[in-house]
Amino acid sequence: MGKVIAVAGKGGTGKTTLCGLTIRYLLEKGLTPVLALDADPNANLNEVLGVKVESTLGDIREDVIDKAPPGMSKDEYMELKLEESLVEEEGFDLLVMGRPEGPGCYCFANALFRRYMDKLIKSYKYVIMDNEAGLEHLSRRTTRDVDILLIVSDPTQRGLMAARKIKTLVEELSIGVEETFLVLNRTSARQVEALESKIGELGFDLIGHIPPDPLIEEFDLKGIPLVKLPQSSLALRAVFGIMEKLVAEIVTAR
Repeated sequence: MGKVIAVAGKGGTGKTTLCGLTIRYLLEKGLTPVLALDADPNANLNEVLGVKVESTLGDIREDVIDKAPPGMSKDEYMELKLEESLVEEEGFDLLVMGRPEGPGCYCFANALFRRYMDKLIKSYKYVIMDNEAGLEHLSRRTTRDVDILLIVSDPTQRGLMAARKIKTLVEELSIGVEETFLVLNRTSARQVEALESKIGELGFDLIGHIPPDPLIEEFDLKGIPLVKLPQSSLALRAVFGIMEKLVAEIVTAR
């Protein structure tokens, strides 16, 4: 069964960048195949990864409800459309959730989707899930339980309080998250030291911090996928360090 690493955080904290660089790490270390799952309605993980997306799972839900062809069951049609929407790249595949559900009833479509995802995840060594801040897809259980949840925050007490709200929501929903870690993004070592007592007070386990990196701004301005950052990138090196700890954690848990 694939190991699921989900990433959450309030808007603008850099969770999509973390997902992309995490996938880069897994590809370089040969920990493949990887499923990248973009569960943020404002989907842009594909841009970080440098791949094109033709359809989303939100489109598929509409199709299953309204346009299933005669002679084909909704189960068969859902699986066919999901397979068509899977963007296949070397070492990883990408699925984009797309827009939130509309006013109709999506219970049946979501049940089919969960069943398909349970089967699909078995084909991958790792699943990297880029979540929206509200964790809507997790709360609906449209994916299986999560092995590791990374909550991304900026280096401020307000940012940490927002991260704590996400952690509290996860605990209240009882959605099956095995371990939760905090990642501080665009944060210096001095800032980490200043926030150390607050982090402990809020009950977070800090897995690492990512320093400010001018290369990320440069790549974004030029429209270059962040997975192409050079080895000299401060952010890339920091994420690789975080992933070394997480992979060791996963191996130990086995």
